[in-house]
Amino acid sequence: MSRSAGLRFIMVGALALLMSLPLSLVSGVVQDRADYSRETVATLSAEWGGAQLFSGPLLTIPVTEEVTYDRRREAVDALTGLTLRDDKGNAIYEHYEETVTEDRNPIYLYAETFDLAMTTETQTRYRGLFEVPVYTADIDMTFDFDLSEAEELLTGKEEAHWEDASLRVFLSSNKALRGEAVLQADGRMLRLEPISSGREEQTGITARVGDPRDITGYSLRLGINGAQTLAAAATGRTTRFTLNSDWPDPSFYGAFLPDDSSVSEAGFQATWIVPHLARSLPQMSRSYPDMTAREQASMGVRFITPNDFYQKAWRSARYGVLFISLTFLTILMLERASERPAHPVQYLMVGLAQSVFVLLMVAYAEQIGFGAAYLVASAATIGLLTVFGATALKLGRQTWLLSGVLIAVYGVLFLILRSADYALLAGSTLAFVALALTMWLTRNETWQGPERTGRNWSFFRRPSVPPVSEPSA
Repeated sequence: MSRSAGLRFIMVGALALLMSLPLSLVSGVVQDRADYSRETVATLSAEWGGAQLFSGPLLTIPVTEEVTYDRRREAVDALTGLTLRDDKGNAIYEHYEETVTEDRNPIYLYAETFDLAMTTETQTRYRGLFEVPVYTADIDMTFDFDLSEAEELLTGKEEAHWEDASLRVFLSSNKALRGEAVLQADGRMLRLEPISSGREEQTGITARVGDPRDITGYSLRLGINGAQTLAAAATGRTTRFTLNSDWPDPSFYGAFLPDDSSVSEAGFQATWIVPHLARSLPQMSRSYPDMTAREQASMGVRFITPNDFYQKAWRSARYGVLFISLTFLTILMLERASERPAHPVQYLMVGLAQSVFVLLMVAYAEQIGFGAAYLVASAATIGLLTVFGATALKLGRQTWLLSGVLIAVYGVLFLILRSADYALLAGSTLAFVALALTMWLTRNETWQGPERTGRNWSFFRRPSVPPVSEPSA
């Protein structure tokens, strides 16, 4: 192998890049494991109740119209009941008028004032190795409707059937309902029924309210199970939404973020106040508005586990080339004084050991948690490479320098994995410091590899063999 120090650095760099192949395989294993975890979470969440989204209350008033049609039919002889025919035998038709009552698009009205309060209690469910946070929620709604302008939506001979009005509340899943659901109108109990049409926009509960013009206010109390997310649509002319929970890691999302929120280890509290002017949604309509409300005017919270160990393992694999390169560079610098410089195969074994570290971390994290798993996997990897440096690489007393660098590298990696916000800052700073230190230590190096005075940089160095003298005759 060439004595050129420059070529040796290039060779070690190429070996470090080659390590991206096993790291890619490791990333694939981590991703498969994460997908399996997500499938398990989704299955258990669905069994508990699933993600929950509320929309409504929506007051629906049926509308009909009497329509007169000019129709024709075959003329029939009143005495014989036979069809009358002309001289050519063709049937004779007569015209008549028919008045029918037809259904028209109903009038849909959202609440004038809508106060919604939710209180959740969370718990952890287990499925095999996996933990799934789920919640139970108590929901209280108070609302009223302004019906003074509803009839202005009628046209022609349309008639609103106030006595057949119904109230609907959309739910993501009826099977999530728990406990007693109570709907009252001016203190009078109304009977709730599930909406069973099977259409997505119709999933939820409904009640016949009678003539709503005689009702001044409503209240609805529900209890539900759910998981992953909890949200509601801002459907009132003024919507006040208050959410209290004991979950310490909320992630707010939706069309509107909270106007006020507080988060602590004991849970969180959030409040939204949304006027109807903040959304493109009419308070009264002749077309079904709730799909638009759920898609464009929802707000809520995700019950997440921040920065879980699959994300950490995937990120450690992404940073793997950087940390393997730093280890290779350390070995390259230390072996300058070694009598037996490292072979490329030995570099590959060092890189593979650091690649397996990620798998060890994931495997143990599923059993004992991320912190303990990282400690076990990093200690095993550092111990293995330290012994390898002392016995195989023959670094002698410089083995402790290698061990110290490895401890620093895995300590920085732990900090990077613990905080996603500062991962780029820590990683880029570490790379810059390592490069700057290398440039300083090699500032006087002869990269072209002269005939040789000084250090030996070859990967292989055969022992010199003295010339064999010919025996004298």
